[in-house]
Amino acid sequence: MSNSNLSPISQSPLTPENQQLLSSLVASSSPDQLLWMAGYFAGVVSAGGPLPAGAGTPAASRAKVPLTILYATESGNAEALADEARKQAAKKGFAAKIVDLGEVDPSDVAELENVLVIASTWGEGDPPERATGFFEKLIAEEAPRMEKTRFSILALGDTSYEHFCKFGQDLDERFEALGAQRFFPRTDCDVEFEEPFQKWFDAAIETLLKDVGQPEPVEVAVSDGAQVPPALVPYGKKNPFPAPLMERINLNGKGSAKETWHLEFSLEGSGLSYEPGDALGVFPQNCPQYVGEMLRVTGLDGDELVRVNDEKVALRASLLRNLDVTNLSKPILEKYQEKAESEKLKQILQEGGKVLKDYLWGRQMIDVLEEFPIKGLSAQELAEMFRKLPPRLYSIASSEKAHPDEVHLTVAAVRFNTFGRARKGVCSTYFADLIERGDTSPIYFHANKNFRLPANPDTPVIMIGPGTGVAPFRSFIEERAATEAKGKNWLFFGDQHFQTDFLYQLEWQSYLKDGVLDRMDLAFSRDTPEKVYVQHKMKQRGKELYAWLEEGAHFYVCGDASRMAKDVATALQEVVQEHGGLSESDAVAYVKKLKKDKRYQQDVY
Repeated sequence: MSNSNLSPISQSPLTPENQQLLSSLVASSSPDQLLWMAGYFAGVVSAGGPLPAGAGTPAASRAKVPLTILYATESGNAEALADEARKQAAKKGFAAKIVDLGEVDPSDVAELENVLVIASTWGEGDPPERATGFFEKLIAEEAPRMEKTRFSILALGDTSYEHFCKFGQDLDERFEALGAQRFFPRTDCDVEFEEPFQKWFDAAIETLLKDVGQPEPVEVAVSDGAQVPPALVPYGKKNPFPAPLMERINLNGKGSAKETWHLEFSLEGSGLSYEPGDALGVFPQNCPQYVGEMLRVTGLDGDELVRVNDEKVALRASLLRNLDVTNLSKPILEKYQEKAESEKLKQILQEGGKVLKDYLWGRQMIDVLEEFPIKGLSAQELAEMFRKLPPRLYSIASSEKAHPDEVHLTVAAVRFNTFGRARKGVCSTYFADLIERGDTSPIYFHANKNFRLPANPDTPVIMIGPGTGVAPFRSFIEERAATEAKGKNWLFFGDQHFQTDFLYQLEWQSYLKDGVLDRMDLAFSRDTPEKVYVQHKMKQRGKELYAWLEEGAHFYVCGDASRMAKDVATALQEVVQEHGGLSESDAVAYVKKLKKDKRYQQDVY
């Protein structure tokens, strides 16, 4: 292989030793290998890798335009998108970096020129936990002006919640109020955010390129022969692994009011791996009985072909596997009203607020179909009412070191009755009712970098996990046992009854006996005249709990976000105030510092 246009190696900025190495490498490499290396070295440069001394081509020496990608995340989605945005921006020639909003102040952001923000909304329109401090300072009267900052925001949310994407919207309004220049409009995303993210990023970055002048793009060429064969495409969210169900056990005893399933899936042959604290993504199916009721009410037979995601699928199959047919939200009601033209439904939507919220509570789409029937509703019109059925995320209840090629879950089956109809949680009863041992379920792993064991195995950990919130702590303890970590472990667990609801009782007792678990405090709320919860046990053990924190312990909470997590946070602050001899404001600051230092981590839902 020769080319008269190639510069002699002797004229390069390489040392004589490197010239000799390069000559030998070129002589022994095929054209495909050389092409791959060209792409590899271009990637190194685009990622900010070192250049040889003296390198002075115009593209290499040109100063890159700085771009900061801020993110606010609770479960890791916003962080993952921020990292993807960084990689793509680097290929466009930007000097891009990502920053957690929990690590900066508004004054830091005010000094930035080019900013992308990817922000999740949590709970009732709130910021993610780590971004709370930033937002409090941002909305304060003394917040700094941001006239030099150009920005665009991607908001992540869920249309099934009343305050859809509210935190991203609040950031967008506040940035503008402080003088920042919005160079591209905000995009609000539902739970299927990958495609909207890409459209937002491509359009925003193109607009920014025009504003700042075109930086030098970094293109990485890949030959056809270097493409990944379809058989080697890794498993993930876009290509879920069909994991066989190996075991399913009801953890609750006879007479319990609860139904909690321990599930074990095989990962053999998947090439997948995970860490304690990660979540398992599951693509469920809807209840066939529920789908049958929908077809009966609409008068459709289910064999009609409908177009979903550019594919033609039988309506029944689509309602079972592709569409979110149980969730009821304002956007769905608005779509339905366009066809129904109901005065009552129109009034509910117009009044909004509490009237709309009360109507949505406890109802599903089947109720709307019955109450406001649409004469002649077609199969395609019905299918277009719904969003795509989103995967569900569950905290992993196993350590891969303790269970190679397996992943375990702890799932409470959701069943309740409202308005005279039995209701089921989609994924929880998919596990409980629809799949058997040997059946496969499409799964993928969702990394949660904000819920991790301490890097130092000697660090003590305190774990608060009532009910199914105990799941990740089973993985934590299994991991610490498998790695022979020396740090102390303390678990607070609670449920309704000791006799029927003590999840994984024998395992915990074995860990206590072996010294892997140093302490365990139990709160069974229905076994005593006065209800006792984990936060009460925390306050009873306040002196020891504070001593562990002073030793450097990490504090973890998993479970219900609406009440339990808030009650635990309040109890911890009271423990710190009482046993640390601190004022209320100093106790608040103490807990905030635990969160900022990532010593207080939550996996709540």
